[in-house]
Amino acid sequence: MTRLLDTDPRLRKLCLIKASETGYPRSVLSRFTRKVGEDKLNKIIEEKVVKLLKNSQAKEVDVVLDASFIRAWSTLHPTDNQTGYSDADARVGRAGRTFALGYKLHLSIDSETMLPLTSLFASANQNEKKHSLTLLEKTKQVLSDSGAKLRRVIADSQYSDEKIRRAVAETVIPYPANQKRGFQVLRVDKKFRAYGPEDQKTEYHKRPHIEAVNSFLKTQYSMAINKVRGLGNVACYALYSILCLVLNREAAENLGRTDKAVSPTYFNT
Repeated sequence: MTRLLDTDPRLRKLCLIKASETGYPRSVLSRFTRKVGEDKLNKIIEEKVVKLLKNSQAKEVDVVLDASFIRAWSTLHPTDNQTGYSDADARVGRAGRTFALGYKLHLSIDSETMLPLTSLFASANQNEKKHSLTLLEKTKQVLSDSGAKLRRVIADSQYSDEKIRRAVAETVIPYPANQKRGFQVLRVDKKFRAYGPEDQKTEYHKRPHIEAVNSFLKTQYSMAINKVRGLGNVACYALYSILCLVLNREAAENLGRTDKAVSPTYFNT
């Protein structure tokens, strides 16, 4: 970033850096991030999301929940293979089909527009169920502020918990093999094929939208390139990526090109 501030004319213009001035050094950028912090970034994103929901006149929203792994910038501790050495907050947890040291971004999105609604951050060893109710309450608050209502929650079997099912009117969450045996309920096999009631299968097909959002955040907005340590710093870094995705949608709507709302390359070329 510091090098780009010296060479990229578009970035210098956005940051109001005059031709005779040098770019901001790394110490200034680090100090800015520390002063903003996780709470203020969350408030900025929440205000943008509420505004976008109001502009779209959303009344009822189908929400998709999922967690995404963020690799820690650290090695394993030599005496404890479950924690980080230079990053004491990092923990070993599931990362796809394997295990790795890092954190998890717990995210909720609008299934129709793929707009991020709320997010939480935790170490990678904590299960999705532990944070699902908090994430759900934050999502309900954002929707309420925009004048919308939560219609249903869509998530994978990691969120299969009676507390979640009781918290909303309708859930589209498959049951794992050890729950509701002998009942005709929604299930998903190891090849991600859905079985069960046709209406729930149709709604469950919206779940891959959050996989696309996580992919955008990692590949287009640099969330996968984590070079900070500590839960708070990792959260700030990831929130910048989420903010970029939200601003991308805002820019697309302001230009009347809603079809480019999830196309970051449109504004980079």
